[in-house]
Amino acid sequence: MRHVAFLLLLVFTAGAPSEKVCSYQDILDYLKLTPDNTVYKLTRPVLDHTQITTVELDIILYNILAVTEKTQTFIPFIWATMIWKNERISWDPSQFCGITNISVPRDMLWRPDLFIYEMIQKDDSPLNPYMYLSNDGTVTSEEDMKVVSTCRMDVHKFPFDTQRCNITIGSAMYCVDQMRLLPFSNSSRATKFSREVMRTQGEWEFLHLAITSTNFTFHDRHWEQLIYTFTMRRRPLLHVINFLLPVLFFLVLDLASFFISDHRGEKLGFKVTVLLAISVLLLILNDILPAMSNKTPLIATYCIVIFALMLLSLLETILVTYLMEKEAASQRKLRLRGDCKDKLQKLKNDNEKKRKACCSCICKVSDGDKQHELLPVATEIKSSIQSGESHVLLLILEELKGLQRTLELHLGCGEEQGKSYQWATRINKAFFIFYITTVSVFLLFIFIEWNN
Repeated sequence: MRHVAFLLLLVFTAGAPSEKVCSYQDILDYLKLTPDNTVYKLTRPVLDHTQITTVELDIILYNILAVTEKTQTFIPFIWATMIWKNERISWDPSQFCGITNISVPRDMLWRPDLFIYEMIQKDDSPLNPYMYLSNDGTVTSEEDMKVVSTCRMDVHKFPFDTQRCNITIGSAMYCVDQMRLLPFSNSSRATKFSREVMRTQGEWEFLHLAITSTNFTFHDRHWEQLIYTFTMRRRPLLHVINFLLPVLFFLVLDLASFFISDHRGEKLGFKVTVLLAISVLLLILNDILPAMSNKTPLIATYCIVIFALMLLSLLETILVTYLMEKEAASQRKLRLRGDCKDKLQKLKNDNEKKRKACCSCICKVSDGDKQHELLPVATEIKSSIQSGESHVLLLILEELKGLQRTLELHLGCGEEQGKSYQWATRINKAFFIFYITTVSVFLLFIFIEWNN
């Protein structure tokens, strides 16, 4: 019995089917897919040339590497997926152990000739060497790309600006009658995926990814394009701290300089120093902004107007300083003339005292008891006074009259020069009010424009 059971077990084991073993190479051999087989890579993969090849494209943003205003370039790092169907390829998964997908070298199959219109530099990132092939002939190609593209930027509101840069993808050889280009994801789905996989954004904040399809006609043939519009908003904190606030601080310093006395020379030097500091910041701004722009950037208007106000303030300080110096020189001259007048007045008073003393002596002698005896002496004194001293006194009187006329003339000029100080004070006060009003209105206007 044991021998019979053993024989039956051997027969049953020998008759049982063994499990089939499959490999990817079996599928390649079945398809005759080799690097030398040109059937799969030379022509568009359709059995009937009237059939249209549909290519589905999906782009997801990984990173915003750079956005350069000076050269107007946009450099994103994207993940691109292309899906199309090769009608020459198909197999039954049940015959190959349920294998539904294989990976093959990208050089073995036809690929759509898609390119980016705005791209200005060849992609130097490593390419994915394989493509995925499904049993129904669906081919999937995935690539990571660093795109260096041009972008028309609007820097009118820099650094509070929002930029929209396009990546336009189309075919160079196949028109709409041969190949259709369709988006795999809509705008909301592409935006959501991009935000989920976004690694770093740096200076820019990614807002939205819009997908649109357009057609254009060239040489009586219709071509299709997919346009991916990346909307980004700049983070302005760095520019505000490094540029806008320093300019505003210099403006405040220029306003504070009005409280420095005009009689002292450091006010003029202080304003010149502040003006030179603004000039250095303008050179930095020139390195940031592009050379050509459709609209004048608000930040350039901001700097130029503040620079012009500071220049006017410097010119006003020069004028006021000139008037003050003119008044000071006039006051010094008047003090010198005043000293001369005091000395002449003192001399006049001394001569007057002498004359009165002589007259009193004559009067006393004439009124005495010995009037008749001293009459010849009085006559001599009187004649000597009339002949000598009277001549000297007349000359002094004429000099005093001339000096009085000169002093009156110079005093009149001094009154006119006193008006210089009054004009300097009025100009300083009026310009300060004008300066405060202009700065307040301009800053309010510029910040409203930035926020809009």
